[in-house]
Amino acid sequence: MRTGRPNIWLRQSLPWVLPVFLLLGWHLLSHREMIPNYLLPHPQQVLVAGLDYILGDPQKGIYTGRFWGDFSASIGRVLLGFSLATAIGLPLGLLSGRLNSIQLLLGTTLNALRAVPGICWLPLALIWFGIGLKTTVFLVALAAFFPIFLNVEAGARQINPILTQAGTMLGMNRTRRIYRVLLPAAMPHIVTGLRLGMGVSWAYLVLGELTGVPNGLGAVIMDARMLGRNDIIIVGIILIALIGRLCDTGLHLLLRLFFKSARRLT
Repeated sequence: MRTGRPNIWLRQSLPWVLPVFLLLGWHLLSHREMIPNYLLPHPQQVLVAGLDYILGDPQKGIYTGRFWGDFSASIGRVLLGFSLATAIGLPLGLLSGRLNSIQLLLGTTLNALRAVPGICWLPLALIWFGIGLKTTVFLVALAAFFPIFLNVEAGARQINPILTQAGTMLGMNRTRRIYRVLLPAAMPHIVTGLRLGMGVSWAYLVLGELTGVPNGLGAVIMDARMLGRNDIIIVGIILIALIGRLCDTGLHLLLRLFFKSARRLT
């Protein structure tokens, strides 16, 4: 019992060491005016701006009390794009990992498209969909698709054929083998792909919202840059980081809830 307590305390406190260190360094640089305020505002200024952005009265300022509207717009775009990427990337990854013909059909084209930077798709997306929801969802889905597809494909390819043969010998049909053999065996790669896809979704969300949409966390960052509000820029960055981390945790919990094989992953 006694030997376990320090380890528990260490596991709980260690993730906060780097954030606290960065915050202290930021406070020291700002307090001693080693970096001009217009380049890096004081943490207290950012805290006040953040509280005003989240809790303030929307009628008292440009950014006051805007958070919940921006959050709902951004989270909706991310979830739509990520869901679309998952719906396409997951089954294609399984097929490509198990069937050589599908891998040969898709491999060259998808690897070529994967090399194209996301910002190159932005002008074309604006022509196709215009400014707004569709463009952002397209960019998010496109970005999230590749890590999901590639990781699921790798996970499906490395499955031992003996496992599928054993499932067949036990009388499982193809659909049951997918849920009882294929998905559990590939689950570590699936979880990795989905988590990477969720992370990159937030990066491309900001790209989509920089096109002139009226709301969203990325739109706030762009507006703040044009108005010289670097405190709001940092508030937006911090909020995106926190919300992205919460989304990653929520995704992991959902996978553990619906798939027993995901519960065995640490």
